[in-house]
Amino acid sequence: MKQIPLAIGPAPVFTFDNFLPGANAAALAQLRALTPGAPPVFLWGLRGSGKTHVLRALAERWQAGGAQVGWYDADTCVPWELPAQPSLLLLDDCERFDEGQQRAAFALFVEAATLGLAIVATGDAPPTDLALRDDLRSRLGWGPTFALQPLSEAETRAALRREADRRGLLLGDEIIDYLLTRFARDLKHLMQLLQRLDDFAMAAKRAVTLPLLKQMLADEETSTPLP
Repeated sequence: MKQIPLAIGPAPVFTFDNFLPGANAAALAQLRALTPGAPPVFLWGLRGSGKTHVLRALAERWQAGGAQVGWYDADTCVPWELPAQPSLLLLDDCERFDEGQQRAAFALFVEAATLGLAIVATGDAPPTDLALRDDLRSRLGWGPTFALQPLSEAETRAALRREADRRGLLLGDEIIDYLLTRFARDLKHLMQLLQRLDDFAMAAKRAVTLPLLKQMLADEETSTPLP
């Protein structure tokens, strides 16, 4: 019987401190200075640009200060209700909202504005270009909008090394080169690969090497069911 690696590595930590800003310093400064009642902030960018990381970092920051945070995305089933005594409303990947979730998001937006909450939302395009109901698009575009830029290759390498160091992994240049030349430079996907590699190495009780990475990828390919 084939042994299935368990997710036994340390869980990812999402903070502003471990987010490499790259060309996104202005967006981070806006979020760090965010206060209740401020105009809503919208962040957009391609997959892997760090939108969800930034939202999780913002939620962690506010929760550490005792604030109640409401988080809603396409995986959050309706009905949507704000938590008791909320301070911050977060809407992630708005482009994925179905019709019912768009209605719920608009209702939450109106309620949050009435209560004077801080609001931050994300999408894969500017609000005006999202295929959403007009009233929700209008609300999302009320305040400052920032396009998050993906990291450069050097910054991506630095991010992978920092996450490897956090996990106690020795990540050689040949492994990073392999990842960057054979996979899209989508940091979210690369971090998921690194987490799976960590879990696989721990389950196999072996050091992280390029042959081990190739073995993990081969095992994943053979275990993936055909369509």
